[in-house]
Amino acid sequence: MTQELPGLDLARLRDHLDEHSPGLVQGPLTGEVVQGGRSNLTYVVGDGTGRWVVRRPPLGHVLPTAHDMSREHRVISALGHTAVPVPRTITLCQDTDVIGAPFYVMEFVEGTPYRSASELEPLGEHRTKAIAGALVDTLVDLHAVDPSAVGLGDFGRPEGFLERQVRRWGKQLDGSRSRDLPGIDDLREQLARAIPASGPAAVVHGDYRLDNVLVDSRDRITAVLDWEMSTLGDPLTDLALLVAYAERGKVDLEIVSNVSTAPGYPGTDEVIAQYAARSGRDVSALDWYVGFAFFKLAVILEGIYYRFSQGQTVGEGFDQIGAAVVPLVTLGLETLKD
Repeated sequence: MTQELPGLDLARLRDHLDEHSPGLVQGPLTGEVVQGGRSNLTYVVGDGTGRWVVRRPPLGHVLPTAHDMSREHRVISALGHTAVPVPRTITLCQDTDVIGAPFYVMEFVEGTPYRSASELEPLGEHRTKAIAGALVDTLVDLHAVDPSAVGLGDFGRPEGFLERQVRRWGKQLDGSRSRDLPGIDDLREQLARAIPASGPAAVVHGDYRLDNVLVDSRDRITAVLDWEMSTLGDPLTDLALLVAYAERGKVDLEIVSNVSTAPGYPGTDEVIAQYAARSGRDVSALDWYVGFAFFKLAVILEGIYYRFSQGQTVGEGFDQIGAAVVPLVTLGLETLKD
């Protein structure tokens, strides 16, 4: 007997897979929801022999342009023949009659998404350093992919990318502003006034960090996950967000990963130097990008705080998020002064 899962009818999924991937599933499907995601829903399903991963949008109404399953499926499929480790895609279904929303299925990949320093500490400094190094090297491999060569030449609009990003996150802020946030308008204005010239465009992940990749027992990255924010754009936004996630350790915020505080995890300067040396990209203007990354994080957290304060969302640690927004803004302003 199949198990009922919120948002996923296993019997209908099995029928779809039997029709479009005949022979893939050998027996009744069981499944579980993968915990930890805050946006698209992820399930692991299996038939006792094989295991697969299903991704679909959140339950309830979502914007038509958000949570685009075909976009995630496209970029993962395109990167399947590159040096970037991604799961093999199996099927994309845009017929909402099957499970109530578009979805795609990909192979299950073994590995650990390290989220906290306490998970890395037992590995020791040497292994932690190796994992962080692999994280940077994989980002360089992603940014080295020629988008046109893998069929992603029209995956985004690199021209004016940074200007649009500043406007987009500024509008997000305006939509969730419910209190005074000292310094945030100053940070927004400084960023808008000093937008740097972008180098060659690349496939940008959009939320690249250690807990969005899987690491195997030999400390190799086996898969990069969560491509819902990917596009063509300025690759330094990925590097800067990785740096901001590490530097945000200066802000006491349990809801965000603190892996960079683990013994052996390289410092910010070392991460930047490794990326620059291996990629050959000019990182001299990276302070702007890191300042923007702090602004983006502050806006995201303010949006969560706003929805939480309105009773529109619940989650562990959400009650602490509001207090972290202004410290992130302060880090952004301090970065731009450097």
